[in-house]
Amino acid sequence: MAETAPGLTVRAAAKINPHLGVGGLRKDGFHALDTVYQAVSLYDDLTVAAAPGWSLALTSAPYVDAGAVPLDDRNIVARAAGLLREAGGLLREVGGGTPGAEAHIHKLIPAAGGMAGGSADAAAALVALDRLWGLELPDDRLLALAARLGSDVPFALVGGTAHGGGHGEVVTPVLDDGSWWWVLVPSPVGLSTPAVYRRFDELNPSAGAATSSDALLAAIESGEPELLADALHNDLQAAAIDLRPELGELIAAGEAAGALRGLVSGSGPTCVFLCAGATEARLAAEALRASYDVVLTAHGPVAGAHVIARHAHEVVQ
Repeated sequence: MAETAPGLTVRAAAKINPHLGVGGLRKDGFHALDTVYQAVSLYDDLTVAAAPGWSLALTSAPYVDAGAVPLDDRNIVARAAGLLREAGGLLREVGGGTPGAEAHIHKLIPAAGGMAGGSADAAAALVALDRLWGLELPDDRLLALAARLGSDVPFALVGGTAHGGGHGEVVTPVLDDGSWWWVLVPSPVGLSTPAVYRRFDELNPSAGAATSSDALLAAIESGEPELLADALHNDLQAAAIDLRPELGELIAAGEAAGALRGLVSGSGPTCVFLCAGATEARLAAEALRASYDVVLTAHGPVAGAHVIARHAHEVVQ
C-alpha cells in the first residue's frame, strides 16, 4: 500500500579556495590552515522523505564519476544521518527504533575534484534530516556535528565567503559584496587529497606557519577582480602539479583564453579561473571547450545549505 510522506530538498554549493595557506603538520595529524572559502553556483541537491527504513540513491551530471560515490554506510550522507540520530536522542526511542528516510542525491559537483562535493552533501543532509525528523537543532550544534564529519562541512553549512582557521573547520563569515565569475574545469580522473598533502610535506619539510590570507581578504573588500586575481594563492598547487603536470598546462591554457588568473582548487584536480565578469567567463569557457571536455561557469558568493522545496513523497509500506 502506498502512502504519502513529508519530504524536502536541500541545495548545497561547491566551494573554491581563493586562498589556501598550509602550515606544517601538527601533532594531531592535521595541517594548520589559513584559508578563504567561497561558495559558488554549482550545486548538489539532496531530497529526503520520511520512510520506515534507510535508503540512498544517486543521479548525476554526465561528467560526474558516479562510481566514485559509495551508496552504503561509507557515504557521508549516511554518516551525517547517524550523527543526527545520536545528537537528537533518536537512538533511544521506545523499542530501539530509529527514524528512517529515503535520500536521493542529485550531483553536479565533481567527485574527488577539490570542490568539497562530499562536504556539500553532508551539510545538505544535516539540514534536511534535522528538518525532516523535527529536531530543529540550534546552529551551533549543527556546526559542531559538521566539524566531526570533515573540515569543509561547516563552511558548506555557512556558505557565502568565509575565513577558515584551525584545520579549516573554524569558519568566520567574511563580508563580500563582490560578484566574482569563475570558469571551472574538472578532471575525469580524481586526485587523492592525502596524496597531495603528503607531497606537500615532502616538498616543504620545514614548513612553518600557513601563508597569511590578509592580501586575499583585502582584495575581496576592494571588489576589484584584477586585485583578487593578483591575490589568489594555493600552497598545495605546486604539490598537485608535481603529481599531475597537466594541471599546470591547463592553468596556462585558461589564462591564455582570457582568464585573469588560474588556480588549482584546493587539493585538485579541478582548476578554477577568475574572470573579469560574466561575458569574459563565457568567452574563456568557450575557448577552453576546444581542448577540454567539461568546462563550467559559476559565480559567487552564494548561500550555504538551504531548503529549496517541500513536498509530499509516495512511500510503499
